[in-house]
Amino acid sequence: MTTYPVRHGITTFEEFLEIAPDGQKADLLDGVIYMASPDNTDAADLNLWLAILLYTFVDSNDLGKIYTSRVAYRLGPKQGPEPDIGFVPRELEFTRRRGYIDGPPTLAVEIVSPDSVARDYVQKRAVYESAGVREYWIIDPDEKQATFLVLRGSRYSAIKPKNHIFSSDVLRGFRIDVRWLWKTPRPRTHDVLRWMSGEEEIPLRFSKRERRKRKRNSRH
Repeated sequence: MTTYPVRHGITTFEEFLEIAPDGQKADLLDGVIYMASPDNTDAADLNLWLAILLYTFVDSNDLGKIYTSRVAYRLGPKQGPEPDIGFVPRELEFTRRRGYIDGPPTLAVEIVSPDSVARDYVQKRAVYESAGVREYWIIDPDEKQATFLVLRGSRYSAIKPKNHIFSSDVLRGFRIDVRWLWKTPRPRTHDVLRWMSGEEEIPLRFSKRERRKRKRNSRH
């Protein structure tokens, strides 16, 4: 098992809000500020697709708010992560402040990049677990691996998808085929939402190459 050294610093959350540039995704972890490198286009596309899917599901069911990156969560005097996607339920909307959330999200999602591996798998897992984040998804496009962690008591347990389908504990009724995370093009979000509601079978969306292949096969 790979181990990563954890750095410790002296930056407070209040200082972090003053130091971090506007529009720059950054995390405050154990008193150290980590600036994120620019997203690659594939990771940005995945992030946007998943954020739209979550936002539409949460909004249509009046469950609360979905926030994307550049929103910090104050989890302690020296802890202020900015998850790529965070969910705050309606009953916790009072924790919203100008520029940050004063408490943990109920769901945090991180899209792993080459420079965030240690932070997402180790540091943020520990920070989110300690803060009581009920569900934490680690989406790793390079490894094509999705880790779904659910808080049981005070510790995270990994939940394995069944037949490739992951069903959220926090967002009841939200489910996803993890193969879509690595597939291009991905199913349209409105088709996925209809599938979640039981209106249609699992949605498919084929690339041009796949469509040509299916068309040839249909002729035989």
